[in-house]
Amino acid sequence: MTRVLFVCLGNICRSPVVEVVARAHAQRTGLDIEFASCGTGGWHIGKGADTRMRAAARVAGYDLEPHRARQLGSADLRDYDLVLAMDRDNLRDIERLKSPSSTAHIDLFLPWAGVDEPAEFPDPYYGDESGFTASVALAERGVQGLLERLRRESSRA
Repeated sequence: MTRVLFVCLGNICRSPVVEVVARAHAQRTGLDIEFASCGTGGWHIGKGADTRMRAAARVAGYDLEPHRARQLGSADLRDYDLVLAMDRDNLRDIERLKSPSSTAHIDLFLPWAGVDEPAEFPDPYYGDESGFTASVALAERGVQGLLERLRRESSRA
């Protein structure tokens, strides 16, 4: 089983919505992939997803109610096969945690998933509701490419 971890700053907006979208789409296609998410910062540990993100996800048919934020740890870089950052700042923070025992492939989510633009997943936190709706749509677009790539790579193995 492939294990994929999505990482953003606080784990209350971007990475949880990508996680829930990925899980839903992988289940529909029968792929055996485990998904999780976390944040590089610890401000929101134990809290649910942002209410605006929960609302936007719910409208699109995804349930973020069970989500609880957690912070990235060095063990994640051994426990997951693929660690995908939402932006370059997150990527830099993940890279700082790497150790000789880190085995995960680390990359930016959207480019790894084959999305040309944008390269970084915009953080909707300081914007209005439209940014959260756009985040759900971008998560769906990115997840489509992610699952296609994982399917191709597993068929080669």
